[in-house]
Amino acid sequence: MWSTAKISILFFLGVILLGNVTPGLALVRRYKFVLGNSAHTRLCTNKTMLTINGQFPGPTIYARKGDLVIVDLYNRASHNITIHWHGVKMPRYPWSDGPEYVTQCPVSPGTKFSQRIVLSDEEGTLWWHAHSEWSRASVYGALIILPLKNETYPFPKPHAEVPLLLGSYGGISC
Repeated sequence: MWSTAKISILFFLGVILLGNVTPGLALVRRYKFVLGNSAHTRLCTNKTMLTINGQFPGPTIYARKGDLVIVDLYNRASHNITIHWHGVKMPRYPWSDGPEYVTQCPVSPGTKFSQRIVLSDEEGTLWWHAHSEWSRASVYGALIILPLKNETYPFPKPHAEVPLLLGSYGGISC
């Protein structure tokens, strides 16, 4: 049968393979990103540009420290795309975070890619953006990583939280 030594070795290997995840507290959070062209009006100007889910800026991702975030990216545009996760360590998936043809093959038009993001000790407000040519000008959004449920931020809780993303609408063209 199973000896204590075998069980201990299996537990140790599980901790190493799965990383620093607290059992029972970490969740898998799944997001659907659809890249496509959408029309937007800002500053009395109409533009068609690449967006995620038709939003400019793109959707905000909410997660907790230690969670696994899976982003299913459907490329319904006519351009290649890659997504970069600023401030997130990617030790288990370094080939899927960065510029196209450098650290990863781009997600080509008409295809889908599932991005796995294992959050370890990241906490706070980070951001994600496209890492392909000019698409980074309109394909971006916030990544908010909350502390574990039984932990708090090292400052008093604010009355409200509003992510603020700055970008250039005037220079965008597709």
